[in-house]
Amino acid sequence: MIRFLSAGESHGRAVVFILEGIPAGFPLNFDFINKELTRRQNFFGRGGRMKIEKDRVEIIAGVRGGETLGSPLCFIIWNKDWENWKEIMHPIEKSSTPPVTRPRPGHADLAGIMKFLQGDIRNILERASARETAARVAAGAVCKLFLKGLGIDVWGWVEEIGGVKAKWASLTREEIKQRICESSLLTPDLQAEKEMQDAIEKAGREGDTLGGVFRVIVDNPPPGIGSFTQWDLRLDALLAQAVMSIPAVKGVEIGEGFRLGRLKGSEAMDEIFFENGKFKRNSNRMGGIEGGISNGEEILVRAVMKPIPTQKKPLSTVDIRTKEKVPSWVERGDVTAVPSCCVVAEAMVALTVSSEIRRKFGGDSWEELKSNYYKYLEKIKEL
Repeated sequence: MIRFLSAGESHGRAVVFILEGIPAGFPLNFDFINKELTRRQNFFGRGGRMKIEKDRVEIIAGVRGGETLGSPLCFIIWNKDWENWKEIMHPIEKSSTPPVTRPRPGHADLAGIMKFLQGDIRNILERASARETAARVAAGAVCKLFLKGLGIDVWGWVEEIGGVKAKWASLTREEIKQRICESSLLTPDLQAEKEMQDAIEKAGREGDTLGGVFRVIVDNPPPGIGSFTQWDLRLDALLAQAVMSIPAVKGVEIGEGFRLGRLKGSEAMDEIFFENGKFKRNSNRMGGIEGGISNGEEILVRAVMKPIPTQKKPLSTVDIRTKEKVPSWVERGDVTAVPSCCVVAEAMVALTVSSEIRRKFGGDSWEELKSNYYKYLEKIKEL
């Protein structure tokens, strides 16, 4: 398995993470990792924080000469904004800044202070912030490299923002990939992109925020990862948890998801064929997973991100000290972060799929794991 753990606050000194389970002898491409971090930051609709931060990873442990040692990897991403928050976020000296006492509807603020029995919402919002997803993207980039080494690709794109839906039915897979690389909103529909931009600008002028829908695809996954033998080993369940764990994600589906509930069984299932020595399907409504196990078709995960809770035109709330009705706290934020959320989801899917591949194929070294992996694929052909 691959395990991932992060630490750090939004305006603290840095975000730190440990990634355990990458086999020894795996070559790391730090340019790729840093490009993934840049992808997370540079979309239309992001706020002022992204003009300050230029995220880059610094390796602390687990790598020598550009290759992994098989021990845990430790990375750090420094927060440049720390210089502006030293007095407020100092780990030793107490701050003279008044506490934050006006919880934002839709954020972790109120639930968090009740859980941890805190009187200052700052102690909650700093970690509940999506800033920690920078660590997820960097760790996911390592796993994307791991999967690419096995011929597996993880990518994603935005279907909808603020009610504006992209159209892509007439596009080939390669056309979609090319267009999203050129898009400021990670969407393949250029007309919809302009309408999305207009909607984002309008929401920004009104002090509001927008959510949307995105998808993540795993190309060329192996059959046989995940399991039906226990509830917590099912691949679709693991993927749903991983993507749902991203701040502001409120719904996840695999394949056709909720639409399947409106179809008959004869319409919903993906019929099985055997051609050129391989089991195949002419459709993929199940999203590449049956019985909690990958079946060899592409894995498709779709998710919805709610609008960001922090708004320039705040909603009503209650001051946790006075219990009086007040406008909610206003923290610097984005108008929308749906494309960035998609990049984070790619990372979480890559982490999950990599972990399940590691669980199934073992191997302490990269060469051993690859050998096990390709022997298994050959063995399947004998069925």
